[in-house]
Parts: sequence; C-alpha cells; structure tokens
Amino acid sequence: MLKDSYLVGLIGSGIGPSLSPALHEREAGRQGLRCLYRLLDLDTIGVPPEAVGELLRAARLLGFDGLNITHPCKRLVVEHLDALDPRAEALGAVNTVVFEGGRAIGHNTDVTGFAAAFARGLPDAPLERVVQLGAGGAGAAVAHATLTLGAERVTVVDALPERAADLAAALNRGFGPGRAAAAPPDRLPELLGAADGLVHATPTGMAAHPGLPLPAGLLHPGLWVAEVVYRPLETELLRTARAAGCATLDGGGMAAFQAADAFRLFTGREPDSARMLADLTELTDGAVGAPK
Repeated sequence: MLKDSYLVGLIGSGIGPSLSPALHEREAGRQGLRCLYRLLDLDTIGVPPEAVGELLRAARLLGFDGLNITHPCKRLVVEHLDALDPRAEALGAVNTVVFEGGRAIGHNTDVTGFAAAFARGLPDAPLERVVQLGAGGAGAAVAHATLTLGAERVTVVDALPERAADLAAALNRGFGPGRAAAAPPDRLPELLGAADGLVHATPTGMAAHPGLPLPAGLLHPGLWVAEVVYRPLETELLRTARAAGCATLDGGGMAAFQAADAFRLFTGREPDSARMLADLTELTDGAVGAPK
C-alpha cells in the first residue's frame, strides 16, 4: 500500500559522509512525500559487522520501511533475511532490504545501478576481455552487471585469492562455463596488457584509502576504466587513467542509479533518475572522498 511518509536507513561502517540521505530525501520531497533517512553507522554505534542481524531486527521493530546495506555487511546480512530476490540470491550480496508483509526481503540495486551507468557513460566500450579489481559485495554486483551487459569474459583479481575464486565460480554457474576466471594480483601486467577494460571495485580512492589500486604504468590508451568509488568523483585512478589516454567512467552514475532503484523499492513510486544523478553531481562538487 502506498504511503506518504517513509522511514529508511543505511547500515555500514564509516558512513557518516554518505549522500544516501540527501538523495532519497530530495527525491521524496519533489514527489510530495516525507522521507526520513537515518544512518546506522557500525563505528558510531560501536558494534561489529556481525551485529547486522540485531540492527535489522531493531529497525524492523522501530517501524522502518527498509534499509540500504553497505560495506562490510552486504554478504553478512543475507542469513538474517526472510527472502531474496533472484538477483540478490545469485550474488549472495544485498544492498537493499524492504520490510514487507512482516518479512525482510533482500534486493541488490548495485547490479542495475552499475549497468545503467555503464550503458550511459561507456555505450560503445568493447567488452571482450574485462579485468575487475575487487571481489567483495560491490565487486560481485558489478561483475554480474558487466556480464549482463555482454562481456565475454571477466577476470576477477582480489587480494584474497579464495574470494576471487568463489566469485568466479558463482559467475560461471550463473552465466555459463568460461565466462569468468580468478587471478592473483601479480598477473595484472599480463591481464591488463590484453584487456579491453578495467572495472575497479575496491575501497582504494576513498578518503580513508587514498592512492592507486594498481601501478600507473599498467594503464594504456587501449583500456577503458570504470570506477565504483564516487566520492570524490575524480579519483586518483581516473585522473591517472585519463592522463594515460583511457576512456573513463566515474562512480557517480552507479551511486545515483542504485539509489533510484532503492527508492522505487522503498516507496513503490517511480524516481526521476536523471534528477537524482544531478543531485549527486551537485552534492559531490568539491567533496572529499568517502564511501557510500
């Protein structure tokens, strides 16, 4: 049933600078709705990521309509949910929970957010061979999205080899044998030399994790580079990639479009994604990097 007032929030670590409250509250206001968006920061509350289930139950009892979930809880929250939509189930990662009919239902709008941003920002990018850095919750989503967009093969590189292997195995189960592979970081020179594009899905580039996620010399003009970090929009990776002649995609589109999809799930109303993207661009102007 549609309402005119909503209480939603975000669970994660270090989320104080999040733009999610502004994005949701602005769009709600334009639609004549009241939306209160609250941050449930693990660092501020002083609980470990494993407490996500307790926070979920508390939010449910307090009358929240739904929650966004971010690092490091996108996988941990799954076991505390009553149901998953097919996309979230395939990924084993959730970034949006809707409380509906007495149940907590998990969704993943990172997938659709990245796919929409990529189609908008790099519409003609070749997708034969893609290398992805990062195999966490966001990494699972963007790898899924990249294959959905038509990538022939995605090679996942992560500092934790077993995590990369698990993600590659899951992608091959979902998309067919040979569509994904895992590789250790020391193979990056070889992989990027033959790749069409690089998707970056680690925290490197945020305020708490400045710097480059790989040696600058590995970037070359034949490579496109897509970023997941959105604060700042201009990460060191994107600056370095453009200087090397790469086509680039910042993380703003994914952030705005995933928020728009979450807004639809929370409220049952159709968001104006273009307006939300304009909001994000305005809000990040001159901002210092921070996680969503």
